[in-house]
Amino acid sequence: MPGRGSSIAWSAARWVVLLIVGAVIVVPLAYTVLGGFRTTGQLAARPVALPDPWVPTNYTEILTSDTFWQQLGQSAVIAGISTLVVVSAAAMAAYVFARFAFPGRELMYGLFTLGLLFPIAVAILPLYLTIRQLGLVGSPLGVALPQAAFGIPITVLILRPFFQSIPRELEDAAAIDGCGRFGFFWRILLPLSRPALSTVAVLAVVTSWNAFLLPLIVLTGANDWTLPLGLTNYSTQYSADTARVLAFTALSMVPALGFYLVAERQLVGGLAGAVKG
Repeated sequence: MPGRGSSIAWSAARWVVLLIVGAVIVVPLAYTVLGGFRTTGQLAARPVALPDPWVPTNYTEILTSDTFWQQLGQSAVIAGISTLVVVSAAAMAAYVFARFAFPGRELMYGLFTLGLLFPIAVAILPLYLTIRQLGLVGSPLGVALPQAAFGIPITVLILRPFFQSIPRELEDAAAIDGCGRFGFFWRILLPLSRPALSTVAVLAVVTSWNAFLLPLIVLTGANDWTLPLGLTNYSTQYSADTARVLAFTALSMVPALGFYLVAERQLVGGLAGAVKG
């Protein structure tokens, strides 16, 4: 049965590719986490090995440090503000582009797509001057608001197809019951689009959490740094202690990974709905 044989071979090849991709992702994460439970001497003697003995002090010293929690809180505040602004502003813009017909709609929508081609590094100098004029240097808002502005284009591109997929008949029925456009948006459209909203929220949180250049320019004091900046400073300060650096790296990844795992199902559903739309 040649057809069945080719199907088995294709399935086996697919599993091999998935295992390779999974190993590329999981192995560095596992090495980082386990490396934090070793000493630098153990890493030098046996770079690839399980901790023997386990050394939890690398993690406990970081977790009992006030600096780590200050940087974690700063990252959480910036990510929260940025995500709130991105999701709320992009949802309203995507609603207009998806459900309203007006002259120049596609042209204006095209401007949002062009925003994807404009990296934040290109605008860092005028952006910093604007932030300084607004008195936001050293403030979480000085990082969160520009991050939100650069995150809106991709968010609109994801939400618009989802909003367009909502049947017009549902909107007409809501109008007959006396529900206006804003009421339809708030009471019906947003709840039905929860997978897409979860998707863009996850993307916004992870993007803000991993941002480095803008916080480096705007946040002046070490007490105001985010975790990526704190990790860079920590790796420089303890460059000779590789195990402690791995422990700090592992802890800095936990919040973003945890948020992603919690919203994983919504994230996959949102992306699938956006592609289908």
